[in-house]
Amino acid sequence: MAATVGDRDIIGGATLGELEATLRGHLVRPADPDYEQARAVWNAAHDKHPALIIRCAGTADIVRAVEFARSEGLQVAVRGGAHSIAGFSTSDGGVVIDTSPMKGIRVDPAARRAVAQPGIAWSEFDHETQAFGLAVTGGLVSSTGIAGFTLGGGIGWLLRKYGVTCDNLLSADVVTADGQLVTASEDEHPELLWALRGGGGNFGVVTSLEYRLHPVGPLVFAGPVFYAAADAAEVLRGWRDLTATMPDELTTLANILIAPPVPFLPEAVHGQTVIGILGVYAGPVEDGAKTAQPLRTLAEPIADLMGPMPYTTMQSLLDPLWPAGAQNYFTGVMLNQLTNETIDTLLAQHAAGRAPVRELHLHHGGGAMSRAPAGGTAFAHRDAAYILNIIARSPDREGFDEHVDWARATHNAMDPWNTGGYVNFTSEPGQDKVQAAYPPDTYARLVNVKDRYDPTNLFRLNQNIRPTGSR
Repeated sequence: MAATVGDRDIIGGATLGELEATLRGHLVRPADPDYEQARAVWNAAHDKHPALIIRCAGTADIVRAVEFARSEGLQVAVRGGAHSIAGFSTSDGGVVIDTSPMKGIRVDPAARRAVAQPGIAWSEFDHETQAFGLAVTGGLVSSTGIAGFTLGGGIGWLLRKYGVTCDNLLSADVVTADGQLVTASEDEHPELLWALRGGGGNFGVVTSLEYRLHPVGPLVFAGPVFYAAADAAEVLRGWRDLTATMPDELTTLANILIAPPVPFLPEAVHGQTVIGILGVYAGPVEDGAKTAQPLRTLAEPIADLMGPMPYTTMQSLLDPLWPAGAQNYFTGVMLNQLTNETIDTLLAQHAAGRAPVRELHLHHGGGAMSRAPAGGTAFAHRDAAYILNIIARSPDREGFDEHVDWARATHNAMDPWNTGGYVNFTSEPGQDKVQAAYPPDTYARLVNVKDRYDPTNLFRLNQNIRPTGSR
C-alpha cells in the first residue's frame, strides 16, 4: 500500500517496508491510528499532513530518515519540542524527522557540562541540572524543546548573567544532508559550530548538544509583580530607567497583557489590560530581594508574587497559560532604545488589538549577551537594548487573521527603533525575516557554511539560509 497525500501516491509500500525494517523507532503513516496525534504541533495555526512521520529512537534512525527523504525527493521537517512558531516542525506531504523520543541527558557536575539529546524539553533539562544547582539560559515556557531554541539563539532568564543559550553551546553532533554524522566543536568543524550558534536548523539534524552550565539555584529570587493599566506608562518608564543600572545577575521582562483568569490576580482585572514586571536574580537570594525591590514599587501593585522560589518553579511558571492547541502568531523586533514615544506607541497598539490573548514582551538585553565577541556566533544584534516579542493568540481560527494583522501593524509601528529581527520570534518564513536577523557579513558567512553542509537545501524548512546554487 502506498503512502498518499490526498489521492496521490507518494511512496511505494515496498520502499516504506524497507525503511521501516531499518528503524529502531516508529514509522507513522497517514492511515495509522496514531497519525492524528503524531502530526499535531504546539501551534495549531499550522494544520499540516505529512506523508510520513519517522519517530527516531537514536542517531541511526536520523541518518536513515535523512537518506530516505533525500533519495525520495521529499521535503524534510525536523521536530524536537514541536514548538516552532512558524510551523517548521511539520510539512504537507513531506517527511517529519521527529526526534522527540530521544531524551537522553548526562550531567557532569564537576566539569559543569551537560550533553542532551534533541527530544529533551527545558523542564526535563532543568530537572537534571538543578539536582546539582546548575543551569543554562532556557525557555520561558518549559515545554519548549532545547534544540530549536538553542539553534536560534535562546533568550531566557539568565541571558544578562550567562548570555543567550547558544553562547553556552560547546559542541553538537549533527547529521548533515549527505547522511554523515559530524561533531561540530572548536576543534572539529568550527565553522559549523559557529553557524549552529544562532543560524537555526539550516545545516543538518542535531542529535546531541553539549552545554556549559553555571551555578544557579536551586533557590532564586524571582517572580512577577502586576500593575494596573492606569499606571502603565509610569510603570514602563520606571522599569526602563531601572534597567540602565541593573546588575547582570538580574534579568527582567516587562509584559503588556490581558489579565488571564488566574486566582493570584483580582477578579476585577480579569480580561483587562495589566502590566507585568517579571524577573530572575541569578545570585544569592538575599541580594536578589534587595536588588529587585524597586521593581515592586513602581506604582501600587495589584499583585506581587516576587520572592524566593525554586528556579524550576520560575522556569515553569508560565506553562499553564501556554498549552498546545491554540492559534499563535509571534513577530519580534530588536530595539535600540525604549523612549517615552516607544512606550506610548506600544500601549496604543496593545489597546487597538482584539485578540483574547495579546502580549507585548519587552526583554531587557545587555549584560553578558552584549559582551560576546563581535561575530563570535551567528546570533547577531548583540547591542540590542531590548528584544520585543509581539504575540497574538486565539483558541480557534475565527478572527485570527485580524489578530495577525494587529501583530504585523505593531511590528511596523516599531520601525523608528527597530535594529533587526530574531528568528525564534518570527511566525513567517521569508528572506526579509532572514535578512533582518543577520547583518550582511554574518549572512554571507552562513551561506558559506550552508554551501558546504547542505548545498542542495534539503533542510529548508526554517528561516532559510539559501545555498549559492539555489538562488
